[in-house]
Amino acid sequence: MQKLTNKEEEIMKILWELKKAFVKEILEEIRGEKPHYNTLSTIVRNLQEKGFVDYEAFGNTHRYFPVVSKEEYRKKYVNSAIADYYNDSFKSLVSHFAEEEKISVKDLKEIIDLIEKKK
Repeated sequence: MQKLTNKEEEIMKILWELKKAFVKEILEEIRGEKPHYNTLSTIVRNLQEKGFVDYEAFGNTHRYFPVVSKEEYRKKYVNSAIADYYNDSFKSLVSHFAEEEKISVKDLKEIIDLIEKKK
């Protein structure tokens, strides 16, 4: 599974939400500056070539749907990011968020409780 570009990830998030969509429907969901229809169509076809989406044909138009789940993609690339940026250490990741004050003591206690329940 290839890493997606930021724009491809944005489109996949829309498709994961909509489940099935025509390019026009995807375009309507894009926030901020919208790409040209043909540009978006090219991105969606690239996603199809990479194996992330497939389509149903309706004459000359296609309705696209994800074939890779959000969960599958998240697992692959979260683990990859932890390996690349935190030396495969979840402790380093959590420490980073604690130092940046992005995680509270309450959150950490909840995580500890979850870990202890799994034992």
